[in-house]
Amino acid sequence: MSTAAVRNRHFDDLFATPDLRWLGQNTNHVPAHPDVLRAMARSIVEEEFHAYAPPLGFEALRRGIVEDLGLAPGSAEALVTEGGVSALALLVKAHCRPGSRFVTTDPTWKWPCIFARQAGAEVVEIPIFDPAVGYRLTADRLAAEVDERTSVIYLVDPNNPLGVSYSRAEIEAFAAIARSVGALLIQDATYRDFAAEPYPVLAAMPEGAVMTVSFSKWLGLAGMRIGGLVAAPGLIADLAGLSHAALGASVVAQRGAMAGLAVKHEWMAKVRALDDANKAAIHARVQETPGLSIPVYPSHGNFLVIETHAAGIRPESLAEVYRRRKIMIRHGAYHTQRFGDRFVKVSTSVPAEWVREFCDLLPAMVEEARSLNAPPEMF
Repeated sequence: MSTAAVRNRHFDDLFATPDLRWLGQNTNHVPAHPDVLRAMARSIVEEEFHAYAPPLGFEALRRGIVEDLGLAPGSAEALVTEGGVSALALLVKAHCRPGSRFVTTDPTWKWPCIFARQAGAEVVEIPIFDPAVGYRLTADRLAAEVDERTSVIYLVDPNNPLGVSYSRAEIEAFAAIARSVGALLIQDATYRDFAAEPYPVLAAMPEGAVMTVSFSKWLGLAGMRIGGLVAAPGLIADLAGLSHAALGASVVAQRGAMAGLAVKHEWMAKVRALDDANKAAIHARVQETPGLSIPVYPSHGNFLVIETHAAGIRPESLAEVYRRRKIMIRHGAYHTQRFGDRFVKVSTSVPAEWVREFCDLLPAMVEEARSLNAPPEMF
């Protein structure tokens, strides 16, 4: 069986597991807002799905995405995509080619790196899993790694999986570096709604930068596949000409996204309160468990990294023993080969009951993981 088939069967088995606790994919499992459910249900009942959506997205949603980022009217436009990952794939397609360089951090989100390598670009991953640098990228280190071959600088902000978020001064410094070598600066803003003070790169660099957004994490529409990218109108026009999604994103998902934006302030107050409480509960339990630690707290994403190496256990083993209890957490190697043997990641935008189960089991799972030397293949 091919690796792709094994991977697919792995996730098919997870999806088919009754009452699975999804604590590994940073997805939002808070019961959906009634207005969002009604909007999607109405779209289905009215059978809007018979028609294709506008190729760039419904105009109301495009405007709503830009307004939600706090950008000046007319300074930027949105292109709606089938999830944030499709936005990133489009950007890589447009800007990476053999001989170019794609510069990012390590750890980062792996899929854009894979897309860049497929396009023939050299991927440069600057290590940041280090307390000496505050687990974050610095302007000096970025400047040392870019040159005239650099076509893309990819910044996940807040970082997935570490949860660090960058300040206005840091974003402005990164923008100046990108401008100096003519690189496109991508700010993957998937987790910005969980950050204390997110700063949009387009405020620092209106031209030559782009933001990617997602409705998977803050609104909980991961399975609906809805996201987008935001950039200056000229860049959006160029990207639209390269998009493979010529027939638009899901009509039903876009209706849900528009309804979500309309109730976002109310909704995120609820989600953030639950997310913060879940993080606090996990943090307290980890502090009580010998050998475990949380390097970045509080996290500005809807997740926490838990270091496991001092406990003498493999991240894959801990993920596997939890899986046997119908709890899915993510092993570090999903994000980084260099540092993947040091940590697991746990999602926190989930029902409090799920987090209580995780915390109650943690000491026993650590002990059980010590005896599991050959966990099954993880994805």
